[in-house]
Amino acid sequence: MTPQILRAKDRTPAPWKNGGGVTSQVAVDPPGAGTDDFVWRVSLADVASSGPFSAFPGVDRIITVVGGPGMSLTVDGVPHVIDAPYEPFAFPGDAVTECRLLDGPIVDFNVMVRRAGMTARVRVVRSDTSVRAAAGTRVLAIVLDGSAELQRASVRLGRLDAVLLPEGDGDSFGVEGVLAIVDLVPGTGVGEEQLHRAPAG
Repeated sequence: MTPQILRAKDRTPAPWKNGGGVTSQVAVDPPGAGTDDFVWRVSLADVASSGPFSAFPGVDRIITVVGGPGMSLTVDGVPHVIDAPYEPFAFPGDAVTECRLLDGPIVDFNVMVRRAGMTARVRVVRSDTSVRAAAGTRVLAIVLDGSAELQRASVRLGRLDAVLLPEGDGDSFGVEGVLAIVDLVPGTGVGEEQLHRAPAG
């Protein structure tokens, strides 16, 4: 199988589940799934104002600020300041979560998985790297800033372009900017090392 190239220009923004913002879906499994029946979902969101996040029962989330001055998330009453770009922060999607923008609109990168059957991990790299998925695992890579070259396939990825590698496959990336690599692994929950990784404030 060949890698699936997911260009930023081909995405169609859609309202949030709670109507409080706009999101652009990067990839979802199974294909065509909605917000209530996905196994995993990767998206980008434009957040223009403070307010509550949508609730996703049974879902774990990892969120990464990719543009703007950041936000404070209050997750089940505990505040977390997320003001550094490209630092993944994981939290339960069914927690009561309020967002307060620190100084204007932001763009964030979202990974969501059903915790009963999937584990997600996000790592951010700024130099050339190689990835190879274990059997049963999918890997999605997205350029958060700059560009990257998918070397075996000889494909250039611009800002916010992504690639979904076939199950168990891998490739090398020439990175000129910032690349996020998402491992989508059969299992339970997000990577424990990423839970509430951002500092409380």
